[in-house]
Amino acid sequence: MAMPRGRRPESIVVRVTGDDGLSGWGEVAGSDMCWADIEDRVGPALLGLEWELPEEVGGVGGLGGSAAASATDIACWDLWCRRQGSPLSHSLGGTRTSIMAGARLSAEPTLDVLLTRVNRLVGGGYTRVTLAVHPGWDVEPVRAVRHAFPAIALQADAGEAYTESPEHLKALEALDAYGLLAIERPFPGGDLPAYARLQRQIGTAVCLDPADLETVDTAIAMNAGRMLGLRIARLGGLTAARGAHDRALAAGWDTWCGGADGFGIGQAAAVALASLPGCDLPSDVTETPTATAVVTPPVAITGGVVAVPLTQPGLGHAIDETRVARLARQSLRIPA
Repeated sequence: MAMPRGRRPESIVVRVTGDDGLSGWGEVAGSDMCWADIEDRVGPALLGLEWELPEEVGGVGGLGGSAAASATDIACWDLWCRRQGSPLSHSLGGTRTSIMAGARLSAEPTLDVLLTRVNRLVGGGYTRVTLAVHPGWDVEPVRAVRHAFPAIALQADAGEAYTESPEHLKALEALDAYGLLAIERPFPGGDLPAYARLQRQIGTAVCLDPADLETVDTAIAMNAGRMLGLRIARLGGLTAARGAHDRALAAGWDTWCGGADGFGIGQAAAVALASLPGCDLPSDVTETPTATAVVTPPVAITGGVVAVPLTQPGLGHAIDETRVARLARQSLRIPA
């Protein structure tokens, strides 16, 4: 296991090797807590674990439902697919050969800067842009972007910054007039009753950012939205993310895949997840900077489109182990 370093972000790269010598690779955004979880809990639990299908790994020893577990889950899926000679996309149930890429923008200092950045994205082929909004920076920037780019698919990420105060609800309801795909994460802590009340008040889809399948099931039962953002690390791995997708698809909810900044392994996993049939919306897949990519070829966006690799098994990319070792600032082998 190694933690490569870059300007931002840092990632933990996990390699899982089977008795046959084949390896699978996973990645998650780095943190001291996540590193400790792999060292103390997740890594030791995998030693000697007998499993036939990658879906079995998360249910053993409480390995599911954490960022650390997401990296090992990706690695186990990659290993299993390499053994089977199957692309990860196909093994997950993916049906697409390419996916549309969306982009996210933080709150900008001025409307002019915001419009310039949206224009740059539109010129690069992006068909969906998600704007970060918060109280005091919501209706005005959304209105400006919608008027300047009437055809673009537009989404607002509220970052859990709103409450059910009359002032906040008035702003959220006002966003309904601008043809948004969704209002994402409106309230703190995934307050599902508040999500459900807002969804009854507006025509725009309310989008959840679930951390577990129980939340997905409850939200669907409560009609607390109509869209899911699938983030592999937040859900604890590909197995849970696929489960969330399947539940949303059966309920008629839209889904899209959240991206992952990193060194290429996390992005490759996100591309495979975004190929699932229910992910009809552009997904937030990010490119891998060539200077720090540990996958060959790097994950690349061309004209707003990302190709799903289908000619190689597993993640569909070769792993540059030499570069992993060179970029690492800390490494760990289990068992030592």
